[in-house]
Amino acid sequence: MANKNDFVDLIAQGYQSKGESITLGAAMLGDETLTGSFVNIPLKTINRHGLISGATGTGKTKTLQVFAENLSEKGIPVLLMDLKGDLSGLAKASPGHPKIDQRHEKIGFPFEAKEFPVEILTISEQNGTRLRATVSEFGPVLLSRILGLSEVQEGILAILFQYCDDKKLGLLDLKDLKKVLQFATQEGKAELEESYGRISTASTGSILRKIVALEQQGADMFFGERSFDVKDLCRLSDDGRGIISVLRLTDVQDKPQMFSTFMLQLLAEVYNSFPELGDSDRPELVLFIDEAHLVFENASKSLLDQLESIVKLIRSKGIGIYFVTQNPKDIPSDVLSQLGLKIQHALRAFTAKDRKAIKLAAENYPDSDYYDTATVLTELGIGEALVSALNEKGVPTPLVKTMLRAPMSRMDVLSESELQQLIDKSKIAGRYNEVIDSDSAYEILTEKIVRAQQREEKETKSKTSASASSRRTAMNPVLKVVTSATFIRGVFGILNKVFKK
Repeated sequence: MANKNDFVDLIAQGYQSKGESITLGAAMLGDETLTGSFVNIPLKTINRHGLISGATGTGKTKTLQVFAENLSEKGIPVLLMDLKGDLSGLAKASPGHPKIDQRHEKIGFPFEAKEFPVEILTISEQNGTRLRATVSEFGPVLLSRILGLSEVQEGILAILFQYCDDKKLGLLDLKDLKKVLQFATQEGKAELEESYGRISTASTGSILRKIVALEQQGADMFFGERSFDVKDLCRLSDDGRGIISVLRLTDVQDKPQMFSTFMLQLLAEVYNSFPELGDSDRPELVLFIDEAHLVFENASKSLLDQLESIVKLIRSKGIGIYFVTQNPKDIPSDVLSQLGLKIQHALRAFTAKDRKAIKLAAENYPDSDYYDTATVLTELGIGEALVSALNEKGVPTPLVKTMLRAPMSRMDVLSESELQQLIDKSKIAGRYNEVIDSDSAYEILTEKIVRAQQREEKETKSKTSASASSRRTAMNPVLKVVTSATFIRGVFGILNKVFKK
């Protein structure tokens, strides 16, 4: 009993919060749920980033859902990357269930079914408010990281961006960039070499091939106008709740380069657009990246370095980033070390490799006098997790096995008709879904090439015409001799002599 009381006191001290907080659930000791022993996460430390991990079917998505709901309730906007298509249910209230009531009775927390303000976003052919960004907004450095360019190729791309700036050529979509690459090695070669130096045709060809590969993953739908203003991710509903933006990515799962391209640009744009806040009492925006391994899979070292830098720096802007994946090892160690909140669902040990992975995962959590972490990781039930966070002073909290709350919203997808109704109610979809094709580098350079070709054709025709005229007016030398007056007089003189004889 003393052991249990000590544990309850430890959790009460470790998870108390003077400021605002959200309640994830109640502490567990062994198989017992300690009713009223709440696990609270201070809003002040939510921008310290976090991890939600666990094997398939252990409840990661529902934990994400609970987290998003509670942040919205506190007036904090949320962006969810929905790769499996099962988060749209946030827009409808839970129908309830006896098992939910039993769970909340154990936790000691009343259950209330609610729907939440949801905005459906898309970067593909799926319906929703369209997210786009221009090539210019990426810039040569970020685009080089995404394309995996060499140092020489990166330098060429920087020159082409500078040329477009100097000549007021808008780089809006990928066809603009491809046109500039072609122009630089063909019609505009002499012009660029005069001002910027020689540009290798082999290097521009390699860059072009990498752009085409990115296009084949659907990036041509993402690059263009109208650019999405990331401040629209921070909107509140009419009743003051944070809007939950759900980005539909079910058709991007097999396009990791497209997904990482979007994620990197979004994080960079958020970082550049938001003001410095320092150590604020609550986050401005929280991003949840589901299937986070797709961001890091096959990423080049330069791309990983860029991501790591942004994760480190973006916290001061009041932005929290949460990675959702099956195993902590899916996240690079340098990024993992930046994560303040860890919610670990069950891991399954089917092979020797799995058992090694579990031992490594256990080392990511604080030591505990109450749990054998590696053993507990394999014994957690659905909707249970090990939690470690930071308190308001930034000190790690005690490791606690937690019975997690159930989502207040529907734990299922919306039907197509429900989804369409939600999209139709959007206050920003009309603005971002408008098709815009402004005159940019593609149109301007195409017109320039056409004018040059027309001038060349005119010059060629003029030369041809002049040559033909010259041929018509110039007399054949033999004919000129035959028809000359001297020649005629000579002929007549000879003829006279002949007739006299």
